[in-house]
Amino acid sequence: MSISSLTSACSFLGLKSRSLNLQLGFYSDNDSFHGAFGPFPKRTRFSCRKFSVSCSSISTDPLLVKAARGEPISRPPAWMMRQAGRYMAVYRKLAEKYPSFRERSETTDLIVKISLQPWEAFRPDGVIIFSDILTPLPAFGVPFDIEEVRGPVIQKPIFSEECLKALHPIDLEKLHFVGESLKILRREVEGHAAVLGFVGAPWTIATYIVEGGTTRTYTTIKTMCHKAPHILKSLLSHLTQAILDYIIFQVESGAHCIQIFDSWGGQLPPDMWERWSKPYIKEIMDTVRSKCPKTPVVLYINGNGGLLERMKGTGVDVIGLDWTVDMADGRNRLGTGIGVQGNVDPAYLFSPLSTITEEIQRVVRCAGPRGHILNLGHGVLVGTPEEAVTHFFDVARSLKYDSSFHHNKVEEPKLVV
Repeated sequence: MSISSLTSACSFLGLKSRSLNLQLGFYSDNDSFHGAFGPFPKRTRFSCRKFSVSCSSISTDPLLVKAARGEPISRPPAWMMRQAGRYMAVYRKLAEKYPSFRERSETTDLIVKISLQPWEAFRPDGVIIFSDILTPLPAFGVPFDIEEVRGPVIQKPIFSEECLKALHPIDLEKLHFVGESLKILRREVEGHAAVLGFVGAPWTIATYIVEGGTTRTYTTIKTMCHKAPHILKSLLSHLTQAILDYIIFQVESGAHCIQIFDSWGGQLPPDMWERWSKPYIKEIMDTVRSKCPKTPVVLYINGNGGLLERMKGTGVDVIGLDWTVDMADGRNRLGTGIGVQGNVDPAYLFSPLSTITEEIQRVVRCAGPRGHILNLGHGVLVGTPEEAVTHFFDVARSLKYDSSFHHNKVEEPKLVV
């Protein structure tokens, strides 16, 4: 039996149900929702001893890493984009004391403290470093500020060959706080969760550098594609090398997994994305595969419904689906040979808890029992109730795949109830 229809795509997950008393394919180990490792005391001090990690893999890899590689797992791992942020009261209190985002995201102690806030509160399966895709820009010659109203502002946009002369190879010493933070986070989670690093894709970073900040139209950089393609190609090539070096730096500092955000790749028509974004992501992945073959990489594009099949060609391990793509349709289009991440609509977290439970179950069933990382289809929204986030992770920990399914063929979908 094939998975050509959305119905079959949603039904090829083997699961058992007990705790929810619903025949929906889920099983709970206990009613306390403490997760696989039980309740943990909060940590308030960070060790400073030396730490280094290679790009290799060991058998005790966290659940999220195993899922990203498509290995058999007992349940879907879960984390959230923007899981550390303004929706948390503890973050807002810290931000009052340190109002500068640059200070919060470029000071080791603050990065670690903020990154661990959701870990201490919710125990997700992934702890992503608190940072920004623009953080590395000054390290290769592009200074920027973040203004309260305008957001990021590039002080000297690049639009000519003369402007390109300001660029230089990335100086990773200027990003020491990223490396230090990842090392501490790796020690703090002690293997109970994956530590995630991240970068922006070359095209997305270029949109900020060329436009001078955020934009709704992208007219300047899209015009450059046609009027000054040689300048844009030079910029993208430089960004590709810098981002590649930054990824390797993060992995060597302790990141188990890397997510590439091509946040504005979805603003390009598919054929333009094939030309102006995909080749540079693929170039990055070719080298990452060579130097860090066991490090999983996730690619997320906001508004990626028209790009899914093309995204497979970049060489990443997992494709993040935004909330506008039906998980069943996404899995059907991508097949089972690549992982998927997502994709609960962030707005669901404002719904009754029972509604959140049902949507998580639906997404997990449609994604299948291999290669799925449960996440939102976008970042956590400001104002999201913390109770809903707690419930999201409680439900995620309560799910159990039917172990017998891993021996079944995909052509013969089976749902155990």
